[in-house]
Amino acid sequence: MSRLVSVLGLSVLLIHSAIHAGEGQLEEGEHRIFLVDKSGERIDIGAVMITDKGTGYSLHVDHSGFSDYFLSMKEMKCLEGPELYCHIPYPYDHPTRLSSDDLSWLSHDLLFMFKSPKEFGANFWNGVFYNLEVVDGVIKGQAQAVDLNHLASPPDDLTVPPYGEYDRDELDLNARWLPFIEIH
Repeated sequence: MSRLVSVLGLSVLLIHSAIHAGEGQLEEGEHRIFLVDKSGERIDIGAVMITDKGTGYSLHVDHSGFSDYFLSMKEMKCLEGPELYCHIPYPYDHPTRLSSDDLSWLSHDLLFMFKSPKEFGANFWNGVFYNLEVVDGVIKGQAQAVDLNHLASPPDDLTVPPYGEYDRDELDLNARWLPFIEIH
């Protein structure tokens, strides 16, 4: 009986280890970033290089497919479609750390603002925050609403992401051109 208990205990330990192997780590290397429209069409906007055994990153947004706009006294890089979709780089120094269960800083580096092409100026209250999570080895996100005006001054603590879950609101995904993001 004790041998059976030992074998069962070892089996449970091995299964637990297999399930949690690599937990908190993402695969190192370059991963392409795609904004995804409602029909599933993907727009490649650059890459994230995951480093430090899956705990660090560097981001390169390739603005060659973006157009230059001068909105509200700022030059912005925007994708043109049914609406303008402008990349708003996070403006303050911050840790470039991540894990499979905390992708908040990467989400902050992938902030956007949307506006109608006919509207004048920038509407920073129309911010888009992609709430990222790892699903079957792919980083996926769904758009949420944030007010980018909160970034007008630096947060008190530069080590804490300013847009927590209570600073984000649901967004009508059917009304947005690019409601999803995928990082492969």
